[in-house]
Amino acid sequence: MRHLTLALDIMGGDNGPHIILSAALKALNEFPQLNFVFCGDEGVITSWLKQHSSSLSNRYSIVHCDQQVLMDDNPVTALRHKKDSSMACAIKHVKNGQADACVSAGNTGALLAIACSQLKTLAGVNRPALVSSLPTAKGQKAYLLDLGATVQSDAQTLLQNAVMGSVLAQEIGGIERPRVAILNVGEEQIKGPASIKQASRLLADSEHINYIGFVEGDDIFNDIADVIVTDGFSGNIALKSCEGLVKLLIEQIKRDARRNFLSKIMAKLAMPLLRRLYLRVNPDQYNGASLIGLRGIVVKSHGNASDEAFLYAIREAVQEANRQVPTKIKDKIENLLMERS
Repeated sequence: MRHLTLALDIMGGDNGPHIILSAALKALNEFPQLNFVFCGDEGVITSWLKQHSSSLSNRYSIVHCDQQVLMDDNPVTALRHKKDSSMACAIKHVKNGQADACVSAGNTGALLAIACSQLKTLAGVNRPALVSSLPTAKGQKAYLLDLGATVQSDAQTLLQNAVMGSVLAQEIGGIERPRVAILNVGEEQIKGPASIKQASRLLADSEHINYIGFVEGDDIFNDIADVIVTDGFSGNIALKSCEGLVKLLIEQIKRDARRNFLSKIMAKLAMPLLRRLYLRVNPDQYNGASLIGLRGIVVKSHGNASDEAFLYAIREAVQEANRQVPTKIKDKIENLLMERS
């Protein structure tokens, strides 16, 4: 691993700065060549670090920020009126080359607005996409995007999402030739809205994408595709529906366990698996979701993340920085544009 610096939005999230700082110290112990820039209230940060950090102080710096983006802040308001927020500070460090990536557990809409404003999208990319991995039946990962960055996507944006997801699967997932599919209401080419049909034709004509066609919602976890492309509206609903289903199963097992001894035994056997599955279908909380397509690396952690969960987001940022994911996406997008010129 090369020397890396990550900028952290210390004031983002629901559970307080101590969660993020605790995760950061764990990451410093895990990655000897990692350094941090802590963006936030210097008094709060310094007070906590004095109680918990001693030998690692040479591997982080603190940048004081007078403002904080709140979870209920309007994204436009945060962009225009909170330029000295910890979130804006962390992203600015990536923009200025002072950090290789940033991680925030703050307001998703504000993070998207500020990141797009400061970092801009890569040439050839219309809109960034929020992407993360989901588990499959065979123990592999499937990358689903978009998870909500762009609610409605035209065919060109879906094509770009396919390229970006394919690069992520190659560089982070270690998949040499990722299978790319589009999420649709059926596998037949006659089904779906016009944008999806057009995107399917574009992908089928590309030599740079291993396109396998349409998949339905119940195929997401079946290891049929390594990358599943959709718009942010459908992707977010699919993700939250899966999360809700696992919650329902957990609650149902808990209720059954109170009824008889056999159900209690079954609950003890099933509950660990369901809890792990819940973490995996809620990837923001498990390992961070990446905002890809920008000229810099931005990783979004769930606002309610624990320190262990935020540590996964830091690991994701480290991986993407080491593999230089934005550069790889830029190169593949350029190849795609040349192919179509």
